[in-house]
Amino acid sequence: MKKTFLIAMGSGDPEPWVKSFETLLPEFSIAKLGDDFERESVAYAMTWYHPPGSLADFKSLKAIFSLGAGVDHLFRDPLLPSVPTARVVDPDLTKRMTEYVILHALSILRQTRRYRNQQNQKVWLDDDHQPAAGDVRIGIMGMGVLGQDAAEKLSLIGFDVAGWNRSPKSISGIKLFSGHEELPHLLARTDILIVLLPLTPETRGIINAKLLKGLARDGRVKAPSLINAGRGGLQKENEILSCLDGGTLHEAVLDVFETEPLPVSSPLWLHPRVTITPHNASVSDPMAISKMIAEQVRRSERGEPLLYQLDQSRGY
Repeated sequence: MKKTFLIAMGSGDPEPWVKSFETLLPEFSIAKLGDDFERESVAYAMTWYHPPGSLADFKSLKAIFSLGAGVDHLFRDPLLPSVPTARVVDPDLTKRMTEYVILHALSILRQTRRYRNQQNQKVWLDDDHQPAAGDVRIGIMGMGVLGQDAAEKLSLIGFDVAGWNRSPKSISGIKLFSGHEELPHLLARTDILIVLLPLTPETRGIINAKLLKGLARDGRVKAPSLINAGRGGLQKENEILSCLDGGTLHEAVLDVFETEPLPVSSPLWLHPRVTITPHNASVSDPMAISKMIAEQVRRSERGEPLLYQLDQSRGY
């Protein structure tokens, strides 16, 4: 019986992925949820917000691949099979995230929002001292592949960069904090907070008023700013708004939201110091992702361990 590669998508169009994998994995039958296929032939599954339970009871299933870097969608399924599970780590995806982070960090540094408003009002005014990148301290929460690349590039520009991770790490040239006890130390030296954490039970709602009030008050900027390009479930949007209105935060750049698409009723849309992007900080090339997953399948078929495996017990 020919092995089957299953595309299990609860959102988005699966057909382009079917065509990609028919080309890249000709030795497999390519099927999607709803097709007529032999359940015992399913050896691998690629998923993006699959319906809970739809991956259960595949007795020949060897591995599961998340379509993106985010994997919290997998753990919404209480019947997720206990097989090797991997996420996408693609150089193109990493570069795009770093582009996004640098774009908005520089925009905050160089007061783009202020000058845009002055242009709209036809006001010529430059009475504020402009700090250099080296005068501004960036703190990155989440020092995985994306966080490390962003930290290195921001440091090259001249920013004073530090990072925080839930578990200890060592990265040359970057000051690192780890664990709950060291998080306040990172926050206290941060003028621009960048969040690239995975969404887990421990990180859900971590971007709240308490955390934001712990940011630096002695910096060269008017008040700290926030960039969240991680997951929407990390943030409490009402508390972010309260911090903006109360002066705890100067500016917020949000690519992800508690509810997506962001409801038209959300006050975030019209807030004068919020930048909204539609969860597109890092959208990679589908063919690049397909090639990476196809290579992972071949690694498994050769008896080699998968790259970028998740720890299902930790949720990332």
